[in-house]
Amino acid sequence: MSELINKVHLVTDEVRKVIVGKDDCIEKVMAAILAGGNVLLEDVPGVGKTEMAMAFSRAMGLKSNRVQFTPDVMPADITGFSVYRKETESFVYRPGAAMCNLLLADEINRTSPKTQSALLEVMEEGNVTVDGVTRQVPRPFIVLATQNPAGSFGTQKLPEAQMDRFLICVSIGYPDFEDEVAMLKSRQGSRPLDNISPVITAGELLDMQKETENIFIHDVLYEYMTRLSEFTRVNECLELGFSPRGTLAMGKMARGYAYLQGRDYCVPKDVKRALFDVGVHRVRLSQKARISGKRPEDILEDTLTQVKAPRLGEKA
Repeated sequence: MSELINKVHLVTDEVRKVIVGKDDCIEKVMAAILAGGNVLLEDVPGVGKTEMAMAFSRAMGLKSNRVQFTPDVMPADITGFSVYRKETESFVYRPGAAMCNLLLADEINRTSPKTQSALLEVMEEGNVTVDGVTRQVPRPFIVLATQNPAGSFGTQKLPEAQMDRFLICVSIGYPDFEDEVAMLKSRQGSRPLDNISPVITAGELLDMQKETENIFIHDVLYEYMTRLSEFTRVNECLELGFSPRGTLAMGKMARGYAYLQGRDYCVPKDVKRALFDVGVHRVRLSQKARISGKRPEDILEDTLTQVKAPRLGEKA
């Protein structure tokens, strides 16, 4: 591994200045960014979803834009639009919010499905098309989207096809008592976001993502991930199991975790951890499972129990 691995932990250390006591969530988001994926932060208002996204942007020295999604936000606000200039008798492209390195899509489930689709197309294709002209968004390009839980006033649940486009879905949760006290103290007379310094550049992040992509995964781990996905598809507690994109996401997140641990190869525990991160928002419980009070996490835990992990590298 290159010396860049040491800088990854500098990024997470900077984010911890703002997000107190949520080291696991910070690692998940960092692993997803290293894997080149997009992140959906889903939780109740006020737990730090937006601050986490802004903290990552500043710590990585990325050009960022923020869109507060409301019902009147249009697809052109994301992709950009053309303006006619009378003096030159030509159309000039005005960049939309997607022309940046990190796009914070705040409360994505408050806007129209048409605008959501425009954003998800940029996430998938890495470019925007306006008036027949295709333009590539800057590299790296990351979307950190937030959404309030389904049922909150003015929200509409994202369909499974759109949820599947996000590499992981993270719930931050409420802080512990001690962490909340520490948070109150840290904000007396200062704003923690203002104390974050960029510790890497966009170019260095691209190099990190390339190194992550080249992390070795043994054939037996590929087979293990496939068996895990297949088990979710035949599980009677699930109406919807892993798609092939979900299996690919598992491999990407496993590489991200391996990179964070300073390894150039994956071990079974990387896959086990990745299963929950990429799976919770992809599976759909059956009616029987919902009535019995089961959660997606319970089904995924059972999946790990039923599908035997290989002995490889480190003890699983």
